[in-house]
Amino acid sequence: MKRVARRLLWSLVVVWTVVSVVFALNDLLPGDPARMVTGPQARPADVVRIRTELGLDRPPIVRYARFWRRLVHVGRPLGEDPRDDAHATCATLLPLGPVSVHVDFGKSFQMRQSVAEIVAARLPRTFALALAGVLAQLALGLGAGVLAAVKRGTWIDRSLSTTVLIGIGAPTFLVALLLQYVFARSLRLLPLDGFGATAGDHLRCIVLPAMTLGIYGAAYYARLIRDEMIVLLRQGWVRTARAKGASDWRVVVEHALRNALVPVATAVGLDFGALMGGAVVTETVFRWPGLGELSVKAMLNRDGPVITACVVVTSVAVVTTNLLIDLVCARLDPRLRS
Repeated sequence: MKRVARRLLWSLVVVWTVVSVVFALNDLLPGDPARMVTGPQARPADVVRIRTELGLDRPPIVRYARFWRRLVHVGRPLGEDPRDDAHATCATLLPLGPVSVHVDFGKSFQMRQSVAEIVAARLPRTFALALAGVLAQLALGLGAGVLAAVKRGTWIDRSLSTTVLIGIGAPTFLVALLLQYVFARSLRLLPLDGFGATAGDHLRCIVLPAMTLGIYGAAYYARLIRDEMIVLLRQGWVRTARAKGASDWRVVVEHALRNALVPVATAVGLDFGALMGGAVVTETVFRWPGLGELSVKAMLNRDGPVITACVVVTSVAVVTTNLLIDLVCARLDPRLRS
């Protein structure tokens, strides 16, 4: 418990540091958000009025303190009093009966609506894509890595190693365009891009983006698991297991593969956290409406509240997955528990 509490404390420090840096960078980026909202032909008086409405006329330290004060707070359940506009831009984070824990990122400069609602609509789509991408990476990478390690030095190993190098070196956008050409344009089996309108459309639309992420990540996992398996299969305790009559399948899966999964689990945590931040290239090519696409648009429009919200969600996802992966690794390898 002490170890978990210590990691939770460090996770909060990491989130605070990352968000503080991004908040400062928002003020340093070129361009005037108020001018971008009103347009280049707006009168100076209109720009000043919009700047005041957005709260950009206040000192940075005041806006910074206000952001953290509003970010997570306790209040009455939303919608309880329609005349209460104090929580107009809030979203419920945790209902607690007569009160609720709210999260409030403010209002988008460009879309003029609650940032929490915008992020809440995009977050499940990014989560689905990240999960599908990681599962595709593991399915392809673990199988190829184990097979290459078991068949080390054969033509199978050389073929898989060559394929892995191609997968690592191929740009993500090139893999995405090739998959679109083959499966969407030539074979017409899957949608070219978009999100769809029904659950069936969602599943069909997510296949190509997940395959893109899977091919790129599987190359890394295949090489990682191959190297780990080759080292482990040479260990004395593996030879002892074979001497006791254990089958090759049992030696590979129960003894070598289980120990090789520790670095893989760590890599999965980092990859999933990164994908939760938005697979920007993949989401852009396939027009997948997730956090990655939202982040790019917010950066181009100097939409500070949206940028900060995306960073908060990303950093929380990264530290949470890393904390969970630490617990999983301790379960896989008892030596890590101390």
